[in-house]
Amino acid sequence: MQIHPSRLRAAIVGALAAVSLAACSPSGQDASSPGDAVTAPTAGAGKTVRLVYVEWASCTAATHVVQAVLEQQGYKVEALSVSGAAMYSALAQGDADATVCAWLPSTHANYYARTKGRLENLGPNMTGTKIGLVVPDYVTIDSIDQLAADADRFQGQIVGIDPGAGEMDIAHKAIDDYQLPLKLVDGSDATMTAALKNAIDNRQWIAVTGWTPHWMWARWKLKYLADPKGTFGGAEDIDTLARKGLKQDMPTAWRVLDGFHWTPEDMQQVMAADQAQGADAMADARAWVKAHPQQVDAWVSGTPAP
Repeated sequence: MQIHPSRLRAAIVGALAAVSLAACSPSGQDASSPGDAVTAPTAGAGKTVRLVYVEWASCTAATHVVQAVLEQQGYKVEALSVSGAAMYSALAQGDADATVCAWLPSTHANYYARTKGRLENLGPNMTGTKIGLVVPDYVTIDSIDQLAADADRFQGQIVGIDPGAGEMDIAHKAIDDYQLPLKLVDGSDATMTAALKNAIDNRQWIAVTGWTPHWMWARWKLKYLADPKGTFGGAEDIDTLARKGLKQDMPTAWRVLDGFHWTPEDMQQVMAADQAQGADAMADARAWVKAHPQQVDAWVSGTPAP
């Protein structure tokens, strides 16, 4: 269910009001300045960074890693899981500070078009991502335009994720573009992968809305269906977005967010750890950060990684 922006604003402000009032210095500015030593653990002392993200495996992994780094710099971090539309609205209204899971230029195109003048785009933190319709590799069709002929084998449906996700809007368009006699079923990242597992265990045909990177590619043999009409677009980036004024208010936090950049292989390591039985996603993120000190130091210092 999509969260109305006004309700999101009230929820964020209410949840963080006490922390924010206690944390702000009289000037309301970060204790650090651009010239301060960015590795100092007290750089963000007394300040709270509010991160918003969509609860996809990729977004969860990235958000927790950034949270772990910001906490090393002395910040308190509030990570709030919201819908795609609410994520952009919160940043545009200044109710959240940043997100590291803006899928552009296609997946979140509508959300971004409505809000880009009221937020800052710090650029890609990951390149070479992709979205599309995904099937197990034993399925004998290879293109979206072949789905119609085998609609019955797919139980007349495509299994999707949360209805507010940009990929779902594109999947609806694909159904129209290809005139598919299939229904797009709402769900979540978790329900989609559960349906995928059940189908693969029983060697049934299934089509899901999928993306790269995602831990499911390491677990099962899957393939994207070709998209001859180009409805799902080409290669995607994952961008970091921040509210207006964050650089002035919290320069060290902004520097970390601006410097944050990793690869699909990096993210895959965190997502794989998150899928282990009894996993603690925040602990997994902290472990990854601890194991990659040079990479993290480059994010914090704003210098290229060696």
